[in-house]
Parts: sequence; structure tokens; C-alpha cells
Amino acid sequence: MAESKPVIYAAMGGNLLIAITKFVAAAFTGSSAMLSEGIHSVVDTGNQVLLLLGMKRASRPPSEQFPFGHGKEVYFWSFVVAILIFAVGAGVSIYEGIQHILHPEPMTSPLVNYIVLGLGILFEGASWAFALNAFRKTKGKWSYVQAVRRGKDPSMFVVVFEDSAALLGLIVALVGIWLSQATGNPIFDGIASVVIGFVLGGTAIWLAAETKGLLIGESANRHVVEAIRQLAGQADGVEAVNEVLTMHMGPDFILVTLSIRFQRGLPAERIERAIADLDRAIKAEESMVKRVFVEAEARADVDAPPPNDST
Repeated sequence: MAESKPVIYAAMGGNLLIAITKFVAAAFTGSSAMLSEGIHSVVDTGNQVLLLLGMKRASRPPSEQFPFGHGKEVYFWSFVVAILIFAVGAGVSIYEGIQHILHPEPMTSPLVNYIVLGLGILFEGASWAFALNAFRKTKGKWSYVQAVRRGKDPSMFVVVFEDSAALLGLIVALVGIWLSQATGNPIFDGIASVVIGFVLGGTAIWLAAETKGLLIGESANRHVVEAIRQLAGQADGVEAVNEVLTMHMGPDFILVTLSIRFQRGLPAERIERAIADLDRAIKAEESMVKRVFVEAEARADVDAPPPNDST
């Protein structure tokens, strides 16, 4: 998660500065779309604070109450971010837009809006490029959609989502303000605010869907599971690997539970040594695996009761 922090700090600083300029422009011009964009930037700034809070809390060591650590804190706060985007950002933008459509008011000094939106596109574009470049480095060979669906560190793709929505919102606001000025009809400004709200709502729903699985408890990616299964199958005395169960307890913490059938007649000391060697081999191969539990299962025909021939 360490590589996410510079991205979040950059986005937070940019959003805070942009929010101030947007609110000043909205006050001067009376633009509904600009006010919605200001609210959007404030929500984004608060979201980055929550992501940093989640990362800080997730780094706390295990305790008696939380023996596997607090890694899922980052998943919880990412989900809260999605809720805030939906409830505050989308809700207020749509409400403000509808109010402006029902009671349109002409804008004054639209040039101020153009200057602020131009600066906003410049700053948000720089933040988006920085976040996307960092995300590209972590996604490996996956496509961007696959990286979001399979990624286990939501703090990275949340910033990319937010910045993408911010850029799209700025473009929508620019078009809405231009149409209002060109046609002399201020209703387009309100329509732009509603569209920005729907952009934020769609972003929030997608973020919530992607973080929900992580919050509930997603398994490790398939290649990690297959690598663990292969190592278990090659362990000393192993006859069969029945189950490989994994769960992400945080972006960098995988819990592994194995169900293994050992060869019949192996002494307990050899089985214990094989399990210890397997534990070390898995952790050496997959650095994110922190805890490994192995259940040694007996053969089914050994434990099965003798057939009843009394009939």
C-alpha cells in the first residue's frame, strides 16, 4: 500500500485547491454546474483523507481481539468513500441541478467559469495521469478492467476512479456553461449539474461493487492459488491436495488453509516436518501469504465403517 500514498496526497492537494477556486467562481457567476463541481472536489478531498485514515489503521499490528491484524480497515474505508460519493456528491449535484432547472437564473461573468474549469482540467489531468501511471505499474499484464476486478488494494483504483469522474465532470460542466451562454438559456447549466450527479452516482456504484467482495472476504488471485496447490502437491509424503482455501485479510496479507491427504503409514514426525517445510516454501514463493494452516486428512477408506453383512 505504500505506493498508494503519494498518489493520494497528490490528489488530495489538487482537489482542495480546485474546490476553493470552484466555489469562488460559483459565487461570482451563480453557475449550478460550477457549484456541483465544487461539492464534487470537496467530497473527493474528504475521500482521500478517509483512504489515508484506512491505510493508517490497517497498518496496526495484530491484537488479541483481531489476531489477523486490521488489514481490512482499508476495504471498509474504501466502501465508505463509495457511499459518500453516492450520497453527498451525486445526491447534492442532482438536487442542485433540478432546482436550477425548475428555477433557472442567468449566469454572470461566465469567463470566470471558463478560467476555473480550464485550470481544473489542467490540475485534475495532472493528478489523473500521476494516478494512472502508478496504477499501470501495479496492474502487471492485466487489462485495466481486470486489474480493478482482481486488484486487492482499492486505495489505488479508487483514486483513478475519482480523478476520471472529476475530469468527466469538468468537461460536462464546461459544455453546460457554454450551451447556457450560447443559447441564452440557463437550463443547460442545471442539466449539466444533473449529469455530473449521475456520473458520480455511477462511479460510486462501481466502486461499491468492487470493494464489497474485498470487504466480505475475497480469495487470492487464481495464479496464487494454483502456485500454492502445486507446492502442496510436491511436498514430502503428500498423496493428494483436497482443498486450497485463501482469503485476503488486507491488500498484502493472504490467509491460506490447506486440506492435504498424506500417504498412509507416515510417522507423525515426518508429517510435522513436511508441514513446516511447506509453510516456509509457500511464504517464500508468495510474499503476501502470512499465515498457513494445514489440515491433514485421513483416507476415506480408512475411516469408513465396515460394511454391514447381516442382511
